[in-house]
Amino acid sequence: MPNVLVPIANGTEEMEAVILIDILRRAQWNVVVAGVDDGLITASRRVRLMPDKAWRDINPNDFDILMIPGGAPGVNRFMAFPPLLQAIRDFDRAGKWIGAVCAGPLALQAAGILKGRKVTCHPSVTAQLTATPRLDERTLVDGHIVTSQGAGTTFELALTLVRLVEGPAQARAIAEGIVLE
Repeated sequence: MPNVLVPIANGTEEMEAVILIDILRRAQWNVVVAGVDDGLITASRRVRLMPDKAWRDINPNDFDILMIPGGAPGVNRFMAFPPLLQAIRDFDRAGKWIGAVCAGPLALQAAGILKGRKVTCHPSVTAQLTATPRLDERTLVDGHIVTSQGAGTTFELALTLVRLVEGPAQARAIAEGIVLE
């Protein structure tokens, strides 16, 4: 059972965070939501989210998968948080799965891991993605990095990761269980 780390911060896009957490928990994976900011997180649409742990209370090296939700204010917070940027670099060096949705790929760029990679992101942040061109695909896999465009593609992102790690039958069962397919 993979151990998944999902960071959240004030301004994180709540749909993306919750869909990632929900789908990966439906896969029976151990998902830990780590708050970059202390206490309750106020997400992009003022939904309040309670992290499982504070970032300072986790060791990113204990995780197999890092999933970064979008939401521009939250991603800006991620890009200004050196411990998360270091975790991104460490996951990349180790070849561990990294997922990012919406503006989330900007955090991967801030960590310096996107040069020469194929990625997608939300169309509204295309101009900020300078390390590599944005490809116009809903969800894109390049090696151990999976990116997706936004809230509407987050189910696809999470299920793509499940398919890559567990196989198509597990991804299909989850999709059918939530009447997505």
